[in-house]
Amino acid sequence: MKNILEDLKNINPRMPGSWPLPIKLGALALMLFGVVAIGAVLDWQDEWDRLTTIREAEEKLKDEFKEKKKQAVNLDLIKKQLIETQQAFGALLKQLPTKSEMASLLTDINQAGLGRGLLFDLFKPSAEAITGEFTEQPITIKVTGTYDDLGRFSSDISVMPRIVTLNDISIAPSKDGLLVMDAVAKTYRYLDEAELSAQKKTAAASAAAKGVKK
Repeated sequence: MKNILEDLKNINPRMPGSWPLPIKLGALALMLFGVVAIGAVLDWQDEWDRLTTIREAEEKLKDEFKEKKKQAVNLDLIKKQLIETQQAFGALLKQLPTKSEMASLLTDINQAGLGRGLLFDLFKPSAEAITGEFTEQPITIKVTGTYDDLGRFSSDISVMPRIVTLNDISIAPSKDGLLVMDAVAKTYRYLDEAELSAQKKTAAASAAAKGVKK
C-alpha cells in the first residue's frame, strides 16, 4: 500500500505510458466504470422515466381499488336502504286517495266534524291543483264548537287512513261562548296513468309551441 501511494505521488499525468502497472489497471477500471455509468444514464433514462410513470400508475390503481372495495362493502347496505325507501314511499302512496275515493274522503272529513258535534258554517272544496305527479285538494272550512270538540276534530283528521292536513288555522270566540275555527284542509292524491299521460302530452305541446315562437 505504501508503494502504491508513493507511485501515485510520483506519476506524471502527461506520461501515462510510464505509470506503474497497478496504476494503469486502476485508471483503466475507473475509465471503464465512468463510460458504463454515463452510458447507463444516457441509455436508461427513458426506461427510468417509464418506470417512474408505471409506479405512479400503480399507486393510482391501488387507490382506485381501495375506493371500489369500500363501495363494494357498502353496496349491500345501500341496497337495503334503497329497498326500505321504496317500501316507505309505497306505504305513503297507499295513504293517498285515488280519484274515485276523493268524494268519499270529503264526506269523511265532513262526518268527522259532525261526529264531534261541530256546526259547519262553511265547507267549500276548491279545484285541484296539480303539483308534479300529485294533485292538492284544498277545502276551506269554518266550524263552530267547544275547545275540546275542535281539538278532537283536529285529532281525528290527523289519524285518518288517508293523508289530510289542516293549514292556516285561525280560532276566535263566538258570541255564544263557543269557538269558531277557520282552516284549510288539504288532501293529496297521485295522478293516475291517464292523467300522467295527458300531463306529458300537454307539457310536450307547450314546449313545441315555445320552440315555434322562438
